[in-house]
Amino acid sequence: MSNGDRIIRVNYLARVEGEGSLLIKLKGDQAAEVQLGIFEPPRFFEAFLRGRAHREVPDITSRICGICPVAYMMSACHAMEDALGIRVTGQLRALRRLLYAGEWVESHALHVFFLHAPDFLGYPDGFAMAKEHGEWIRKGLRIKKAGNAIVALLGGREIHPVNVRIGGFYRAPTRAELEPLLPELRWAREACTESLMWMSTFSFPSLERDYEFVALRHDEEYPFCEGRVVSSKGLDLPLCEFDAHFEEEQVPYSNALHARVRERGAYLCGPLARFNLNFDRLSPEIQALAAKVGLGAPCRNPFKNILVRLIEMAHAFEQAISVIERYELPAEPCVSAPTRASTGFGGTEAPRGLLYHRYQLDDEGTILDAKIVAPTSQNQKTIEEDLFALAPELLQLPHEDATRRAEQAIRNHDPCISCATHFLKLRVEQA
Repeated sequence: MSNGDRIIRVNYLARVEGEGSLLIKLKGDQAAEVQLGIFEPPRFFEAFLRGRAHREVPDITSRICGICPVAYMMSACHAMEDALGIRVTGQLRALRRLLYAGEWVESHALHVFFLHAPDFLGYPDGFAMAKEHGEWIRKGLRIKKAGNAIVALLGGREIHPVNVRIGGFYRAPTRAELEPLLPELRWAREACTESLMWMSTFSFPSLERDYEFVALRHDEEYPFCEGRVVSSKGLDLPLCEFDAHFEEEQVPYSNALHARVRERGAYLCGPLARFNLNFDRLSPEIQALAAKVGLGAPCRNPFKNILVRLIEMAHAFEQAISVIERYELPAEPCVSAPTRASTGFGGTEAPRGLLYHRYQLDDEGTILDAKIVAPTSQNQKTIEEDLFALAPELLQLPHEDATRRAEQAIRNHDPCISCATHFLKLRVEQA
């Protein structure tokens, strides 16, 4: 463009889950337009859940994402249990936290070591990074494998688990089955500390944003599966009031909806939000680990998400070890209840942030209506605002460097694009 105006265009974003594009129009020292385009086809999960039996939902929704299927299963289970009046407690609840810890490790390790670290070190991908930092790639693979082992044992397989059901599990593991995991989990906990110390030496852009952070908050625990929805700007509400305070809107360039706080605007969910809103729920040991690398709440630099994910991985291993050491086989693998006409609300903290489910059932447990709000659709508007804020820096960089920095800003939030495209309002006009 003339007069120093520039366009940054990325037709296919790399190192994110799913397919998306980026367009930034820079005018003067500001961004005139930013579009994070999600063109992956919509998948209509809410529509084809209607008419299905409620017990099918955990398995169906887990297929929304191969990276975080446990999050979809758990959010669906919590919503259905809310509808049926079930509460899962004791060792079954502990097993759910163990399973969720495994998924956090799987997802965070993949992102930290293979998708995001190359940005900070100047490599195009993890393969190129491995040539000079092979020991860290191998360490990342081993950490991820420890998370995979948890999911495989509890879920029946590593991808799209089959042992999760409403009310608990089809089969609960014995202590003898869980204990062999401990040596590798203890190694991985220390490996996360070593990785954090190394990655804290990366050069982090100085971007600071006044986000409205949104996450679950539990009375006693750093959130995995339960809690109230809270925000850094005053929200504190049960999940059943989510729709009253959050809304989604469609934009013409994306097959993913943009979520916003009603009458306020964009917000951020995910690791940075959880960390800032629940720092006091981390153990003293994990808080001290964060302090070693200068991390504390509030942290408003999205580029430091990579460090927060390592903190959460260390926390996940700490939780997993604790659950296994205290585990006793429950009397029954699940809690059951008769169906009833009702509406249930569920939400858990997927690796990328708050995942909300709502289902309306009839007397026979058939689904009349379904709503799913994925973390990436909640973060999409905020990611665009990050790029607006980065515009002055991008103008000072050569075009290729500016493009890489813009892509890195998107990868800060590890967008799961396939998760975000499951819903679309379709309008057909006939002449």
